[in-house]
Amino acid sequence: MAAIAVCFTTLAHADGVSALQQFVSEVKSGRATFTQTVTAPDGKRKKTTTGTFEFQRPNQFRFSYAKPAEQLIVADGKEVWIYDPDLQQASVRNMDQALGATPVSLLAGGDLAKDFTLKSLPAANGLDWVQATPKRNDSGLQSLKLGFKGRELGALEIVDGFGQQSVMQFSAIEPNAKVSADRFRFTPPPGTDIARQP
Repeated sequence: MAAIAVCFTTLAHADGVSALQQFVSEVKSGRATFTQTVTAPDGKRKKTTTGTFEFQRPNQFRFSYAKPAEQLIVADGKEVWIYDPDLQQASVRNMDQALGATPVSLLAGGDLAKDFTLKSLPAANGLDWVQATPKRNDSGLQSLKLGFKGRELGALEIVDGFGQQSVMQFSAIEPNAKVSADRFRFTPPPGTDIARQP
């Protein structure tokens, strides 16, 4: 779920760790648009997608990727659905199994100390950075960094277990926005091929 990630904060902070901790404790919902760039391990092949993100604590979120890589990821707090409209396929799995030490659990969850070790990094590219190291070895992540600019989280940088890098840039941020509960429910369209994963 490398695609999974995001967030916002409107809180002053001394460093990246403080900003993230305040975000988790004080920002309970929100929405934003994002641009995601995925770079292959060789650094040569890149793929850019755009979309929107919404969340409501605890553990409810919705990622909607725009065409040409249209995809929908929806979590209602109990299950996570991933839907590919072009292929008419959907997969669903238990929330606990799907999240673990992933970026979305860091941002839409609530217990930072349970899954991550946090460390402030030097400022770079105009952002104050924090590194989140998963405590579980099976997280599938090599590294996870969050970059804050002023009073907002501006970027999320993920390197997966295969060396593929994903960078998300956020805009049109609305912290503590009122998000309808319907946004976190998914009903597969008729004819959808559904795979239920353990």
